[in-house]
Formats: sequence, structure tokens, C-alpha cells
Amino acid sequence: MPQTKHPLPDIQLLTAGQLPRLAARPMDAHKGQFGHVLLIGGDRGFAGAALLAAESALRSGAGLVSLATRSEHVAAAGARLPEVMTLGTHSANQLLELLARATVLVAGPGLGQGAWGRSLLSAAANAPLPQVWDADALNLLAQGGLQVPSGSVMTPHPGEAARLLGLATADIQADRPAAALALSRKYGVVAVLKGAGSLVASPDGRLARCDAGHPAMATAGLGDVLAGLLGALLAQGLPAFEAACLAVWLHASAGEQQGKMGRGLAASDLIPAIRQLLEEQAPCLS
Repeated sequence: MPQTKHPLPDIQLLTAGQLPRLAARPMDAHKGQFGHVLLIGGDRGFAGAALLAAESALRSGAGLVSLATRSEHVAAAGARLPEVMTLGTHSANQLLELLARATVLVAGPGLGQGAWGRSLLSAAANAPLPQVWDADALNLLAQGGLQVPSGSVMTPHPGEAARLLGLATADIQADRPAAALALSRKYGVVAVLKGAGSLVASPDGRLARCDAGHPAMATAGLGDVLAGLLGALLAQGLPAFEAACLAVWLHASAGEQQGKMGRGLAASDLIPAIRQLLEEQAPCLS
């Protein structure tokens, strides 16, 4: 079981009436005011994960969205998401120019754990940007030799959390609040421990839990949607802990809403539901 040097704090329950809010937008708003999310991912065979994250970032209010992925995925990405600037990226050197223009980075969806993914993630880790690390970015982090930049968010499921802490998955599940705080303190970032009753932990000891959700959400791709949503909220100016709390609630509540139709929920079903819930929580126009 994870050991913490501090007693567990009170856990804030995330509810609709007590959520961080995005500010309303002025009538003369322009895309440059709402951030540029750069997503890195989509190794061979995993293009869909990167596309889900990119679409989620776009539909959650980011001003600009770019995707650095394998060249063979560019045509499909352009056809599905013409609003996203998709670039075939072979090396870390190619990524540096994109990093210079981004304000937030999302790494991990479909990244893979091969040489291509590790090279791009190593370059990203040195960029002074708030970042969201998910999926294979976390598996690469667990292997050592990388550090998540401060001001960032990691989004592990229990298995990934176990690898990051050097524990068994059963240990994580036995005391999820302690595990979430241990992750946050070890890596110095906000940690979202996914699963039933997702937890958001900050290095300063804040801890929140979301009880929304539905068992129909047990399907592939939902983590990619959450990563893109988180990137968009960071890009629009929310601090890491507040962005994570709002993203987790929106994601779980959209899943609960869509899950009422039963089995067969697809990750992309959540994206329009998240957009609607975000507008209800924080209207674009005041």
C-alpha cells in the first residue's frame, strides 16, 4: 500500500455546483486567446487514439489544435478533422518547431513505447509548457530517464499508477486516495487516478473525487478523450488542479449521460455531450 508522510486531507467531492469555471468570452474574442494544444501520438496502428484526443481538444474550446503523428496518418486525420493542423513527424528535431508555437502539450494517446515515441516524448519533456501525460507517455515515464514538467497533469489508470509507484495494482486499489497523493508528490504534478470514483491530487495536498460515471464507460478510447479535454482547459487558462477537476467531472458526467443508453458506448459519443455540459457550466457568452 502506498505510504504517505502526511495524513490524508479532506476529500472534496466534485459536484455541478462546485466546479472551476472558464471565463465568458468577449464579443471580440479571437483564436489566439484560447491556447494552442499540440498533441503527440498515433504510432503505427494507433492513429485513432490521437484523433480522439485531438477532436476532444478541438470541441472543448482550444483556440488551435495541432497533431504530430506518423506521416501515414496525415491523410486520414485531414479527412476526419480538417480543423486540426496535422503534421507527419519523424524525429524530435521536427517536433522542436511545433513545440515553440504550442502553449499546451498532450502526450501519450497512441504514442507507443518504441524508439519513435520515446524520442518525441524526450523532446516534449524538455519543453517549458504545461503538459498532459497519458497512456504510453506514462509507461515510458515508469521506465525511467524522463521527468514531467511542472504545472502538468498525469492521468494514469490503476495499472499505470502501479508501474509509476513500483507497486501492485491491488495496492493502488486498496487505498486509492493515498496512491493519488503519492503519485502527485513523487512527480510534482497533478495526478488524476482514473477508475470508479476518479481522484484528482495536487502536490500541495489537495484531493478531489468524482462519483459520476457509468459502467458502460468500460471501453477503449475514453482516456484519450479525457486527455484532449484536459489539454483544452489548460490552454484556456485554468490552472492544472482546477482544469483536472473540471475535466474529470465533465468526462464522467458525459459518460453517465450517454451510458443510460446501455452497452455499446463509444468514446467519441462523449465529445458532443462534454461540449454541451461545458456550456451549461460556463456559458461562452455571459
